[in-house]
Amino acid sequence: MPRSSDTAPPLSVLLRRYENAGEPLSCKPVTQGLLNRGYRLATTRGAYFLKHHLDGDHEAIARQHRATQRLQALDVPVAPPLEDQDGDTVAVIDGHCYALHPWIDGRHLGGAQLSTAQSRRLGSLLGLVHTCLAQVMDDGTPRTSEHGSADPEETFSLIDELLELARSARPRDSFDTLAEHRLLQRRTLLERHADRRPPPGGAGGWVHGDFHPLNLLYRGAEPAAIVDWDRLGVQPRAEEAVRAAAIFFVLPAGRLELTKVRAYARAYRRAAAADPAELRAAVHRVWWERLNDFWILRWRYQLHDRRADPQFPAVSALAVWWTKEYDAVCDAFAG
Repeated sequence: MPRSSDTAPPLSVLLRRYENAGEPLSCKPVTQGLLNRGYRLATTRGAYFLKHHLDGDHEAIARQHRATQRLQALDVPVAPPLEDQDGDTVAVIDGHCYALHPWIDGRHLGGAQLSTAQSRRLGSLLGLVHTCLAQVMDDGTPRTSEHGSADPEETFSLIDELLELARSARPRDSFDTLAEHRLLQRRTLLERHADRRPPPGGAGGWVHGDFHPLNLLYRGAEPAAIVDWDRLGVQPRAEEAVRAAAIFFVLPAGRLELTKVRAYARAYRRAAAADPAELRAAVHRVWWERLNDFWILRWRYQLHDRRADPQFPAVSALAVWWTKEYDAVCDAFAG
């Protein structure tokens, strides 16, 4: 949903909690993130990344922080928050939760900018994340026994609702025309493939939860830090590998660079000890998820939030292309 209006963080109060953090010089927003607010904070002692956690779930934030601290000890490229003078990583000020991280100089790279060798390293990195999370996370954390799949009947109802909203939009623009076309097209595909709904997935393991180009910083050709662990949780792990590839390696026309996907997937399987059957099942479940997913249109028409609109052409085309090239996609991930 749309974020509330931004307000400046309480810098002086915050920095006094930390030893030798310095005095504030500047604080500039650095992201239009959907979940939290981020700032590049410059002080008399250096540069930091200041994160304002909008959900304010202190326990969940602290768990994310502990995970990144433990992952760093296993040589996973992360940027854990700094501890304050009391050893805490979450600063609660006036009911708001903040965390101060070291500033990481780096850049984001999409799949089109990655070589085949870098694609392999990306798959190895995600496999390393999954295997290391299995080592560092608490065994006593509750896990759901299964993860369901989208009900096509509910999707048909949503399509009807979104169609009405797209058709009644005023002033009408090219986005509305494309949205109507994709909604009708997707309804036809779902009618044709409704019998391919996957069964519930297994319990899976700990995953980053939001592994995509904007949450990975590169320094030169190598990953420098995986950031934004807000969705750390338990999910079928191979599905995260498929979802990530569907973001990293999607082309503007809405198809996947399957050569890079194959290199990435083989490296992931080796690093995570995942077998081809696990990846094939994950491909099927994520394909079905994409076929039933309309989050960008829900944001635009139901929440009146257009920040994700630029993603819609490629994302909506991918679901159609993936359906047509289903076997080739499976082979790329599992071959």
